[in-house]
Amino acid sequence: MKIHPTTAMFPMLEEDELHDLAESIKTLGQHHDIVLDADGVLLDGRNRLAACELAGVKPRFTTYTGNDPKGLILAYNLRRRSLSKGQRAMIIAMARSFSEHSLRHHVKLHSISLTRISNAATVLKHAPHLAEQVRTGALKLDAAYNTALEYKARAAAVEAQYQRLREHAPDLAEQVTEGLLTLDEAQIRHHVRDTDALRRADGDTAPPAVHLVEKGDITWDQAHQRAEHFLAHRQNAIHQAQQDLRVIAENWATVQDLAARPDTPYTRDVLNGLTPQARALIQSLTAPA
Repeated sequence: MKIHPTTAMFPMLEEDELHDLAESIKTLGQHHDIVLDADGVLLDGRNRLAACELAGVKPRFTTYTGNDPKGLILAYNLRRRSLSKGQRAMIIAMARSFSEHSLRHHVKLHSISLTRISNAATVLKHAPHLAEQVRTGALKLDAAYNTALEYKARAAAVEAQYQRLREHAPDLAEQVTEGLLTLDEAQIRHHVRDTDALRRADGDTAPPAVHLVEKGDITWDQAHQRAEHFLAHRQNAIHQAQQDLRVIAENWATVQDLAARPDTPYTRDVLNGLTPQARALIQSLTAPA
């Protein structure tokens, strides 16, 4: 017998519970009819049908004549079953994909908080494999929601990286779109190209790493390592130069004093006590403009 997809979202009874229901039906009879639609699709009573088969009892059916079979299924099962709030929220979130009713309608009708259903919808969108575990009761909604948020954040980060690549290296982004490169591979190549450009702007005359890769002398991974080494060395050099310049700035009054007294015994004595490199520097700094 064909089962309505909304009905199929509700977990079946455990085997021992189903046998208990079969024994009850066999002893006391079937209390509630199994509900079918006009086409014979089962709307409500899947467990009763299975229990009747186990008990060897001919099931009793009735036909639903209303115009909201999905609403009927949700109303019967959410009210009747011993489902957790997380399971109910997830089933409602799943039902929304083929339900005409709004989210707020379900919130009001089934007394489930908007936040809980929204959390379930987040799990359904970003971690559908966990949504199924919540539906069956194998996983708590809160735990699934926390994991889904992590997935959502990772997906957002990846999308942001891709958009930056599209902005700064559209040719590489196109190769990612076409499946010719992974996003990580494209980012490595973009990073190497950017570093090559920086080296040239700094006046470095070493062969660009991209050219070495194209010649087959090194791999992209090796080019990336060279780029990282260059950037680390460059940053250290900048830091050292800044420290040296701070020392000069802090002692600039001494330089100005020497400039104000050129060709005096005092200035000559100061310069004579310096290394040739330091003496050349002071002389260049104190020379008349």
